[in-house]
Amino acid sequence: MSQFWKAWQERKTNRRNQVLSQHAVKSMESIPDQRLSSSLQHNLTLFDHQLGQNDDFVVRQFRVKNGRDAAVLFIDGMVDRNVINDFIIRYTTDVDIADGEPAVNELESTDQLRQAVRNILSGNSVLIIDGQPNVYLGNTRGWDRRGVEEPKTESVVRGPRDGFSETLTVNSALIRARLKDPNLRLKHFVIGQRTQTDVHVMYLEGVAHPPIVQEIFRRLERINQDGILESGYIEQAIQDRRWSPFPQLQNTERPDKVVANLLEGKVAILVDGTPFVLIAPAIFGQFYQSPEDYYERFYIASFIRVIRATSMIIALLLPSLYIAFSSFHPEMIPSRLVIAMAAGRSTVPFPSVVEALIMEVAIEILREASVRLPGPIGPTIGIVGALVVGEAAVSAGLVSPIMVIIVALTTIGSFATPSYSAAIAIRMLRFPLMLLAGMFGLYGIMLFLIVILVHLASLKSFGVPYMSPISPINLLGMRDYIVRAALVSMKRRPTMFHPHDEVRMKGDDSS
Repeated sequence: MSQFWKAWQERKTNRRNQVLSQHAVKSMESIPDQRLSSSLQHNLTLFDHQLGQNDDFVVRQFRVKNGRDAAVLFIDGMVDRNVINDFIIRYTTDVDIADGEPAVNELESTDQLRQAVRNILSGNSVLIIDGQPNVYLGNTRGWDRRGVEEPKTESVVRGPRDGFSETLTVNSALIRARLKDPNLRLKHFVIGQRTQTDVHVMYLEGVAHPPIVQEIFRRLERINQDGILESGYIEQAIQDRRWSPFPQLQNTERPDKVVANLLEGKVAILVDGTPFVLIAPAIFGQFYQSPEDYYERFYIASFIRVIRATSMIIALLLPSLYIAFSSFHPEMIPSRLVIAMAAGRSTVPFPSVVEALIMEVAIEILREASVRLPGPIGPTIGIVGALVVGEAAVSAGLVSPIMVIIVALTTIGSFATPSYSAAIAIRMLRFPLMLLAGMFGLYGIMLFLIVILVHLASLKSFGVPYMSPISPINLLGMRDYIVRAALVSMKRRPTMFHPHDEVRMKGDDSS
């Protein structure tokens, strides 16, 4: 038995080493960490060995004005050919190139093969001049990009209507355009051994808590995946509790929301290729807040926030409360309502928990189908499908009319949450809550709610308690939680994020 165990462990180790070796061969680390020479032909041979098997790898050779041979290397479709022709080739053929660097804008020099290859794969071009010890990296990126448009997933009621795009530099510029502070810092990372995805981390030095910033840096550097295709990869890799249904980082398409969070001492993580920017650390309450809350008067914003909190409670508890009251505690329902519910359920062949599960699953299927269908068709199918299915189910006697009303209110309540990540967590928790209500009534509901509250109280996002400022209690943070105080009275930043500069409004802060 021991020999079999040793043989199995040896096969497992060999298989893992084989996978790791294959991965190392195909990743960016497989490119030799060697210096380029001053010989044009030797350098072209090195680049051809790395990229020559690609049909879109272009090598354009020419001769500069002083008679030296030169070449420009780039990936077709990722560069602006007009920039290459007008500002690199034409300039170097018209101007004498001495032994120094060519005087062309946005050119950097390097003698490292790996850095040059990565720049080519990122959409830049490489200029090689025979006899020069370095090659020159030109910013000639020019593929088609989506412009700055209104956010798709976060509707704007009042406020700026420009949203992030898939271009990292554009997103960084949108933040800097709103936050003209010399203390705004940007840290660049390259994550993903194959995709080599550019990631920017932005924060306000002197406001953001340095241990939080350093912890984010440490977790990003620890990521060892071969591909980062969207900010969701980063979110899943650096969050504290991977098995929690609650989001521990916030994502947004709105630059004004990112700037507002930076001013509170938080950190923004921007990923190339996606319009969704991550905000860390995150607390539970901020997922039910919106930038419009600060553009309106405080009592209007507070009223809207109370509506959102009520909608969240309805979306989580209403179906399970119906199941518990109708199955275990009918004495708690007014007598006239009990008679109406009994009349409606007289033809329903299922218990209330099965009835509720059937309708909730049907609504979730319709909701997912409406998202996947083409734009103009999706909302129509969702509305019409819900009406048709609900009316047909009532007519067939499969569900009661009050169940259709409850499911409709539950669905509408989940739509009132500004954050999709927070709304999907509530939608998921609704199903085990319904099952426990069907088995134990109100006792099952209370037991599960206690488990949820204990879990929320134990969560942390980069060291910040998830339920702040409720647990632990923070009176200063309570001014901007469920209700919002007047802006003139919020002179200090929330202390749960440990900002270095706590004062954000000069003057008497006694209020």
